[in-house]
Amino acid sequence: MSKTIEGPDGRPRCAWCAAAPEFFDYHDQEWGFPVGDDIRLFEKLCLESFQSGLSWRTILAKREGFRAAFAGFDFHKVAAFGPEDVERLLADASIVRHRGKIEAVINNAARACEMVAAEGSLAAFIWRYEPRPEDLATPQSASTSAASVALSKELRKRGWKFVGPTTVYAFMQAMGLINDHAEGCALRPEAEAARARFPRP
Repeated sequence: MSKTIEGPDGRPRCAWCAAAPEFFDYHDQEWGFPVGDDIRLFEKLCLESFQSGLSWRTILAKREGFRAAFAGFDFHKVAAFGPEDVERLLADASIVRHRGKIEAVINNAARACEMVAAEGSLAAFIWRYEPRPEDLATPQSASTSAASVALSKELRKRGWKFVGPTTVYAFMQAMGLINDHAEGCALRPEAEAARARFPRP
């Protein structure tokens, strides 16, 4: 099976874009490009945890709803959420209403505040787990890695929830810690160039 499909402009894209029309923009503008912003990193970890057991299309369609419900994923604000906020979120049809995952986001927001205090930023901590090129699998051939296992283990040690190795691997793919665009995808060299320019935190 080919790892690429033809995109709207005739250039090849990763084959998973075929699953939904809106995936092309997400793929071209976000996926695999390096991120050093703490809010975006926190948001993506949260959204990946919500995706567990669901499709990314479902989560992407509700992303603006999630942002509105969780104060733009400003973890300093989310850490202050209480039981009444949990009940509010459970009644909010614009997000995935799963009590365990909602409570995990609030818990993880508090853990993120602790991490910033201890490490300087989420980015500074997370980018320590960027794998070496020689440790990378063939693009889109793995769902976990030694780096995602190590990052997951350390996050859980620090009290984070819903951050298993598969969730963390998907996060690393999306946030550009690895370039997992398929060989032949038109965006692979663009993502690699962005990674080369990216100042590691």
